[in-house]
Amino acid sequence: MQEARELCFQNEINVLELPPSSLCFYRDWVAPNRPLIIKNALGHWRALSKWTNDYLRDQIGGKEVTVSVTPNGYADSVVGDRFVMPEERRMKFVDFLDIMRHPTRHSGVFYIQKQNSNFSEEFKELLSDAELHIPWVTDALGRWPDAVNMWMGDSRAVTSMHKDHYENIYCVVKGEKQFILHPPTDAPFIPYDWYLQGRYKEVGGKFDIISEPGEKVPWICIDPLSDLSSSHRLYKVVKPIVCTVRAGEMLYLPSLWFHHVRQSHACIAVNFWYDMDYDVKYNYFQFVSKLSQLWQLQHK
Repeated sequence: MQEARELCFQNEINVLELPPSSLCFYRDWVAPNRPLIIKNALGHWRALSKWTNDYLRDQIGGKEVTVSVTPNGYADSVVGDRFVMPEERRMKFVDFLDIMRHPTRHSGVFYIQKQNSNFSEEFKELLSDAELHIPWVTDALGRWPDAVNMWMGDSRAVTSMHKDHYENIYCVVKGEKQFILHPPTDAPFIPYDWYLQGRYKEVGGKFDIISEPGEKVPWICIDPLSDLSSSHRLYKVVKPIVCTVRAGEMLYLPSLWFHHVRQSHACIAVNFWYDMDYDVKYNYFQFVSKLSQLWQLQHK
């Protein structure tokens, strides 16, 4: 593990001032599965200057969008013996903006985070202010993104630790995001368990967890900022890589990297998911993950 970090990741995120060429991006970052922050990657996006509350109200204020609601800001996370998904509500975007002005006056934490390419599906009026793909990334990977997602919420909204089978291009438009990262080589030390599925439902100002059909799902059972108890002693062995992505910056988050995300209030971001290559790196990761999950089950 230590050798892998020293040779490949250097325990820090490299930073470039400007986007690399497609060839350099693939050669230096995608192929070795190394994250990267690009500071001046979005200067041509009109969204950086135009996406004020007044502008967003004028453009799409009356449109209904999908908003995730939880009692504590944790969506798609472990609560007790359940993997709990957020309650999803349809509301006018102007009402969501009003909630962002005074978030603590409302029951629950509201977060635009639906990961079904909601930017291209629900926010079409804003597409010309940003992009539907990142040309030099599309050229490097040889494919268009599978999904383009928009994220907006208050500072209590948290993305629990997980990994994705996508090359993730994460672009911050307003505010900032803090990422806690672990490379795939940390997989043996990231504790998983199996959970029944549930979903939050607010009734009379109180949130209940409603059972969802389906088999148990595997999920990471720790919060890296608060849960370092002896029951997860393996996680203490690894050191997370922490980085902050600010407005106008782009994070390349490679496939299969574990990540936990927090944000500043009313942060707005757009991310692009490009399907990963299911090559020997994927096979190696699956092999190590299965072995580590088996070992963890035997030593619980």
